[in-house]
Amino acid sequence: MIVVDAHEDIAYIKALYDRDYRVSALTHRQNEQGMGRPAATFGLPDAILGRVALVFGTLYVSPARAKLSSTASEPSYSTPQEAYDAASWQLDYYRRITDEDERMRLVLTQSDLDEVLASWEEGKPMDQHLQGLVVLMEGADPVIEPEQFDEWYERGVRVLGTAWRQTRYSGGTGEPGGLSALGRDLLGQMSNYNALLDLSHMAEQAVYESFDMYEGQLFASHTNPRKFCNSDRHFSDDMIRRLAERDGVMGVVMFNRFLQTGWTPSEPRLPLSVVYDVIDYVCQLTGSARHIGIGSDFDGGFGSESIPQEMETVTDLWLLKDGLKERGYSEEDIENILGGNMVRMLRQTLPR
Repeated sequence: MIVVDAHEDIAYIKALYDRDYRVSALTHRQNEQGMGRPAATFGLPDAILGRVALVFGTLYVSPARAKLSSTASEPSYSTPQEAYDAASWQLDYYRRITDEDERMRLVLTQSDLDEVLASWEEGKPMDQHLQGLVVLMEGADPVIEPEQFDEWYERGVRVLGTAWRQTRYSGGTGEPGGLSALGRDLLGQMSNYNALLDLSHMAEQAVYESFDMYEGQLFASHTNPRKFCNSDRHFSDDMIRRLAERDGVMGVVMFNRFLQTGWTPSEPRLPLSVVYDVIDYVCQLTGSARHIGIGSDFDGGFGSESIPQEMETVTDLWLLKDGLKERGYSEEDIENILGGNMVRMLRQTLPR
């Protein structure tokens, strides 16, 4: 059994804090004492220890009007070319670490996926385990024009979400709207490659338009039900049902603010049981355990102080296994929730 984490801002954090993904979270915490940074929650050693066999690493660049940090090194943009340049740097970082580190593979094809999964077969020693990295573009403004998606795909992008806030392609979180003409053209380009469309951060209108027009597979890498966090950042019950009708998957976000409406860091950290409640809710709503997975968003603008209290690093995603068993889930359902459902998304979209 493995874990798949469908959303981590690995390259963004490298640019923002110069954190090398190949170093453990606890080492980063020790090195950053007194710097006022959120406490690191991920690193490759932590991930392998927690059986995180696959991670979707994002290309994320903040719009200059809505930066997440006051740090000068934060990747941001005011023009499509600036977005392209910053995202290109992040993609180059992923290529470099997967080339240099024998524990990592850039997952571009079904064969790459097979190699990674084979390394986790029962009986394989830990020093043979590989982590596969799938590149996910979060917000499409680095795509200068829809036809340029061809270039990004050839360079390694396999998953794309059109929005974070509003982009030239669609409405986004806090900035309502549908798909623009550019956005509709982009979805057409993506369908030529059977690329995986990420609905997370898209405005509700854009999500529904994508349900209706996108011919390929779609999912939501890191989105919770509005039942738990009542904002346009998350999915209504109807959106969750529509996603299930398309055989999609949504990844539960391990961020306390997204697990309880109104939570603030001044309050005690939430118990991990809330994550099980989210999983239960989606399973009950859709009638199966086929449509929920993990999209932790670890280090995506927050640290360990803002995740459930039983967790410290990405290693602790493995805790979900025992908790789900206590909730009465079968071994097959647990395997699908922890990783199998997200693997299915890749099986349906990666080229041979």
